[in-house]
Amino acid sequence: MTFKAGQIVEGKITGIQPYGAFASLDRYTSGLIHISEISDGFVRDISKFVTVGETVRVKIIDFDPITNQARLSLKALQKPHGRARRRPTVNTASLPVMRIGFQSIASSMDEWIENARKEILKEGSAK
Repeated sequence: MTFKAGQIVEGKITGIQPYGAFASLDRYTSGLIHISEISDGFVRDISKFVTVGETVRVKIIDFDPITNQARLSLKALQKPHGRARRRPTVNTASLPVMRIGFQSIASSMDEWIENARKEILKEGSAK
């Protein structure tokens, strides 16, 4: 079978290491599911997600036809956990235009310094 990036295939887990799980895609082709491609969440122990001998569906991220080695992903096939909720849209046409950055700070700095001096003098004379 010819493999290419983007394909979704089945692989049999052949080994687990702290950095990922190895999978055999066919008799001549193997791949690594790096720990960062196991799950969308934090993965402390890969064996909590896959076991040796288990057949899993994976997505091929990259494939080297010379070595018959693939970079695989389990998380690419997972549904989002709902953490990335869509933000409500805001009609910005009615909002005032605000310029944020160093220029706005610089233009206000003299006023802030003067107000701080007045406060310090006021506190000093109150003692």
